[in-house]
Amino acid sequence: MDRKQFLSRSLKATVGTFIAGPLLANAASCNTSAVPDTEASTTEHVPRVASAPLVLAQIALPYGYDALEPSIDAQTMEIHYTKHHAAYVKNVNEAIVAEGVSASDENELLATVSKYSAKVRNNAGGVWNHNFFWQVMGPGGKGAPEGKVLDALNAGFGDFEKFKAAFTDAGMKRFGSGWAWLLEQDGKLVIGSTPNQDNPLMDVSELMGKPVLALDVWEHAYYLKYQNKRNDYVAAWWNVVNWDEVAKRMA
Repeated sequence: MDRKQFLSRSLKATVGTFIAGPLLANAASCNTSAVPDTEASTTEHVPRVASAPLVLAQIALPYGYDALEPSIDAQTMEIHYTKHHAAYVKNVNEAIVAEGVSASDENELLATVSKYSAKVRNNAGGVWNHNFFWQVMGPGGKGAPEGKVLDALNAGFGDFEKFKAAFTDAGMKRFGSGWAWLLEQDGKLVIGSTPNQDNPLMDVSELMGKPVLALDVWEHAYYLKYQNKRNDYVAAWWNVVNWDEVAKRMA
């Protein structure tokens, strides 16, 4: 090898060293980042999973649409359940997500409903009230209660007919849309009513207590069959009250 060839090869080796150095360093850096650092991997770096929002649901109707005929007609029942009640469910679940409602369950939502919008209040009430309403009605009604329910009504109101008159009066005197209620309040049975979709479990309600019986006096509950004759609707409704369900809800 002459001097010229020696110098040429030496120069190439030197340049290769300068180029290879950074490449090897970069490769080492990449390889190091691929190896997990167990000391740095702590729970504070794990993203917190947000809890799923509360979802309110419509119960399955406990009987067929025509089961309460002739007191409540099938067409009214179907529209009431599939349109009105279903709309409350849809609307409240949309509002829960949009407003970031933090209540963990339905009872907590009602008990703190004053914190939320009118949309949440009205539709949450609509869901709960109707779920309750479907259950305190049923086919083959006895017309009058027996056993502990009758005893409680006799003790609280004198007799069943006096209770029936007072409850009917609450439904008839509710101006506009709303509900009539029989509820337990401080160990006593109380009759009252609420406007719109308010109920006695809400912190904004003018009537507080544990519901045991409810009557929907919104016009959509009776208008197809009874038109503006709310009194005829209420009179017929007594024939489909599920007193066994009322008994379950009494303390």
